[in-house]
Order: sequence, then structure tokens, then C-alpha cells
Amino acid sequence: MSVPDYESTMLPLLRLAADGIEHKFRDAIEQLSLEFKLTPDERAQLQPSGSQLLFDNRVGWAVTYLTNAGLLERPRRGFFKITQRGLDVLGEDPKHVDTELLLRFAEFREFRGRRRTQEADQKQDQAHLSDQLEGSVRNEGTPEDMLAAGYRRLRSEVERQILDEILRCSPTFFERLVIDLLVRMGYGGNREDAGQAIGRVGDEGIDGIINEDRLGLDVIYIQAKRWQGSVGRPEVQRFAGALQGRRAKKGVMITTSTFTREAIDFASSIEAHITLVDGPRLAALMFEHNVGVTEAGHYEIKRLDSDYFSEE
Repeated sequence: MSVPDYESTMLPLLRLAADGIEHKFRDAIEQLSLEFKLTPDERAQLQPSGSQLLFDNRVGWAVTYLTNAGLLERPRRGFFKITQRGLDVLGEDPKHVDTELLLRFAEFREFRGRRRTQEADQKQDQAHLSDQLEGSVRNEGTPEDMLAAGYRRLRSEVERQILDEILRCSPTFFERLVIDLLVRMGYGGNREDAGQAIGRVGDEGIDGIINEDRLGLDVIYIQAKRWQGSVGRPEVQRFAGALQGRRAKKGVMITTSTFTREAIDFASSIEAHITLVDGPRLAALMFEHNVGVTEAGHYEIKRLDSDYFSEE
């Protein structure tokens, strides 16, 4: 199964606390991960920001919501226990506990009101980001979930714009773009060396040669073209033949379009290692390595340092 959302952990949290004793937050996370049968990979999954384990974050927000609704209380740092209200809710034998159920309690409605007021205050300075987050706010994810969803939408739109611009540029500019990207990714030494390599071969389906590392211990042969339609198996076969003719074992085909399934299957079945980079992947690599994009804003996400407040 996938990592459950924060609402899915609310009822298990209440049931865990139903014994009325204090429970350590860290222990509860481990117990719930076993209850949800999370795999090691799911347990190790990070938030998009990479700052915290995804499941830990969602359980943390569930505790926050339940506490603000008066179903849990925090007797001391890092611990929680159930309240009489929480026991009363469990006594109703609910099928699930979610935000809609919590809204029956005035304290939670006040908490939600404060959150929405804070979000409204931030809109003036972060109008563009807020527009991107609007759909996620309606879905009532955690703040980190909302930011992550907004970031994914912003990134998707920028990558679409990148690809549109690539399709408008000249073949010569596209070659320079490939140079910049490969150098940013650590290939080819410096830009001048890479520039001398790219575009100087131009025969047998090979557009350039670039060092795999800064010491030039191995080379990679490159074909980079702005195909209009999907690149099929014949084009990949011709490139593979060109590599074989040079006794080369590594090549990269970069296109602004896509590769057919037959082309992908062929590239994965031959001895030579040919990496296929289609238009969407090219745009994603440019985004990741800051080629053709510039930072429009920086939002630093912070979370409470529990260790700082620990008096144990």
C-alpha cells in the first residue's frame, strides 16, 4: 500500500491511546507503521523537500489536529494521551475519523479559522504561489502536502514552457543548450572543451563526443536532434551501428519529442549502453540543473525542533 494520508492515521491513533496512558510520539509512529504494514521503502519515503520522513510528518499532523479538536492532549513534550472527548468519540464506534468529524468541535473550528486567516494574510505577498496551492487547500492536506502539490504544479508548468521554447529555437542554439546541460550535469570538463566536442563529428548518426568525466577516462557519443514525430527503432538502430563502428559502448540520444516503445525496448536489449532522453525528460533535467530557468522565489520551510524544548 502507499503511505496513508494524515486523516487515515487519526482513528488508529485514538485507538492506540484508548488505554488512557501517556504514549511517546516516536513509539506511536513505529506502532502505526506496523499496523499499516508499511514496507521499508514506504517507511523511508521522504517529503518532496527531503526534510522529514513522509509518514512521520503525516502522523505528526494527525496528532496536531486531534489535539486542537480536544480528542488528545499533550501532557509533556513528545508525549500524548487521550481525553474524555476522545474516548467519547471512540465510544461512537466511528468507521473513520477525519476533518469533517472534527469540525463538530468549536476548538477545532477556531483552529481552522486561525489557519485560514494566516493563509489569507500570506496571499498578498505570495499571490502566485497561493493560486497554485488553491486546489490542494480545498483537499485539506497537511501544509507540507499543499506546498508539495503546489510545487509539482509549478514545476510541471515551467517544464512545459521550457519544451515550448526549445521547439522554437534554432538547431545551433539547441546544440549549445545540450552543451550547457551536460556540463552542468558534470560531463565534458568545462564548457569550452564540451563546445569543441559537440557538433564537430556530424556523421554516421553521431553529432558529438563528450568526456564522461573531467579526467577524460571515457567518452560518450551524442545524438541530439529536434525530431518532429516520435523517434522509432530504426533511428536508434542507426545510432547503435554508429557506436559499434567506433567500438564505443556508451551513447545518449536526446530528442525534443518521444521514443516509441519499440525504440525503448531495442535500446535496453543491446550490449551498448544507450540512454534515451525524450522531450519531457530533457525539460526536467534542465529544471533540475538550472539550465534555462532562474529562481523566482525562495520559501524556507521550517519545523519545530523538539529536541530544543526537551527537558529530559
